[in-house]
Amino acid sequence: MCGIAGYFSKKAEHGYQGVLKEAIQTLSKRGPDSQNSAALSPQVGFAHARLSIIDVSPAGNQPMQNEAGTFTIIFNGEIFNFRELRHQFLGDVKMHSGSDTEVLLNLYIKLGKVCVQHLNGFFAFAIYDHQKGEVFIARDRFGIKPLHIYNDENVVLFASELKALFKFPFKKEIDPDTLLLYLQLNYVPGTASMLKNVQKLAPGHMATINRQGLLSFEKYYSTPYVPGTRITAGFDYNTAKNKLRQLIEAAVERRLVSDVPLGTFLSGGIDSSIISACAVKHVPDLNTFSLGYKDDPYFDETQYANLVAAKLKTKHTVFSVTTDEMFENIFSVLDYIDEPFADSSAIAVYLLSQKTRQRVTVALSGDGGDELFAGYNKHKAELRARQNNMVNYLLKGSLPVFKLLPQSRHSRVTNLFRQLERYSEGLQLPPAQRYWKWCSLTSRENALGLLKNASPAGYAEADKRKQVFLNMVTKYGDLNDVLFADLNLVLPGDMLTKVDLMSMANSLEVRVPLLDYKVVDFAFSLPVDYKISGGITKRILKDAFADVLPAEIFTRPKHGFEVPLLRWMQTGLKSLIEDNLLKKEFIEEQNIFNYGQIELLKQKLFSNNPGDAHATTWSLVVFQYWFKKYFQPNA
Repeated sequence: MCGIAGYFSKKAEHGYQGVLKEAIQTLSKRGPDSQNSAALSPQVGFAHARLSIIDVSPAGNQPMQNEAGTFTIIFNGEIFNFRELRHQFLGDVKMHSGSDTEVLLNLYIKLGKVCVQHLNGFFAFAIYDHQKGEVFIARDRFGIKPLHIYNDENVVLFASELKALFKFPFKKEIDPDTLLLYLQLNYVPGTASMLKNVQKLAPGHMATINRQGLLSFEKYYSTPYVPGTRITAGFDYNTAKNKLRQLIEAAVERRLVSDVPLGTFLSGGIDSSIISACAVKHVPDLNTFSLGYKDDPYFDETQYANLVAAKLKTKHTVFSVTTDEMFENIFSVLDYIDEPFADSSAIAVYLLSQKTRQRVTVALSGDGGDELFAGYNKHKAELRARQNNMVNYLLKGSLPVFKLLPQSRHSRVTNLFRQLERYSEGLQLPPAQRYWKWCSLTSRENALGLLKNASPAGYAEADKRKQVFLNMVTKYGDLNDVLFADLNLVLPGDMLTKVDLMSMANSLEVRVPLLDYKVVDFAFSLPVDYKISGGITKRILKDAFADVLPAEIFTRPKHGFEVPLLRWMQTGLKSLIEDNLLKKEFIEEQNIFNYGQIELLKQKLFSNNPGDAHATTWSLVVFQYWFKKYFQPNA
């Protein structure tokens, strides 16, 4: 796991070499073991920050060239089937290391761009062909590893994180369409960036920069599912269940290759428990790690993790932290974020990664299970919403009553009231619009209200981007449409971004076996009732591993990786909100936001009925902190 950066100058004189050295230093937490940069031609420079995982010797350092010196690679990620690929395709090639990087480089030399079809892993890499003068770039199928690209008439720049691009001399402007979507979702969706002219290479895509500097894109992978399809069973449930288990066990085994200490995250949820159960078969003294909330039992779930660890006989460690300790790490999280990202559970993931890194360098996680197998509460809600019954009729008509009830995520009763209002609002909408609403923390109208002089008829580009995801939830399809949309929207934009950022901030590699493409492809060949039925979420996943896990974890309520954000905002963060980031003078000087609406939001936040005001406030806090750091560094 590493960080990469590079440039392709379209001008003879550019001076980017020195900037590239500065840029790669910003990625030193992604790659603390070495940072190197090289000018490969008058036009092209590559840089690499290495976290040594496979072949930790200097022979694995990058940028790496082939023996003839005709190709150079920089690579972030892991190719888990690299030994098989070496045996299958490269038996006649002399190797100088035991790294997957060298295998990937020589595989590209032998097969060209079709090499990506053979890769099982997660990756973002660039290869320079010295003879053709071209750069080839690719990103893994589901966007587990990031890659940002800037392109104008002078240069193409690319890097693992936006903070590296900030070092280069181009005009940094905020994209208002991205900002509108961010305020709704609390993260940046799709391939967009908060900066104009910067985009993310889409998952399952590759790009080429030709000798003239022309940048072109090509898709190499599509999940084998068409929205609107109602899948019928190709085989019976038991056959599917056994096949799924085989695929997941193989995916976990592939991800145990490592020359450094390895463990698993173990929250006590279904997904991480399954990953740990598969891993312990091959690593008998497996280290497992979970985060507990010492002084907040409402959020603490370590009892379930302890049950699983005892059943599996792992070397389990609970990092029991206080809310004060979590609060102390907020600014470490804000400082590392280089594009606004306001999923507050990132704070907990940061702490878990920080403490896990003290014991191991690689951790396996259960990310992807909810999106593939219908594990979220919203999936159960969507199934109920599609039923034409008296309960829905009554709840739909009760919206005015629900709006009067106190709402908050921080107690069971007020959270129930919050969920009832969201469900009732969703019942008023067709499936695609309901999907967007239940993915959002606030509405388009509320987000527009926060922006200064925003016209409801404007932001056509934002609406166009949003429609891409809405088109995945068709009136003809079933819940697989929703899961497909989650795979394309929520997973890369929120979940994978969160884990990558927070783990890399602590130089920890996190691997995600459930996003092995063979598991994903199989999941989207299954009918919906194999995944969710009779109110049972992740049905086939649970049944496939029921014999190896404690019965208690299959009936536990769904609980997110929450942090007590509302309480912090009403106490320790209040001064930062009132006197700094959301202060009237700063808002008016900044000239982006409508202070009148922000004042109303703050009044709600500090009231007895805050609802989800803290989530929207947090999106503003994160944006403002980012803005000050990158646009007003000396303020």
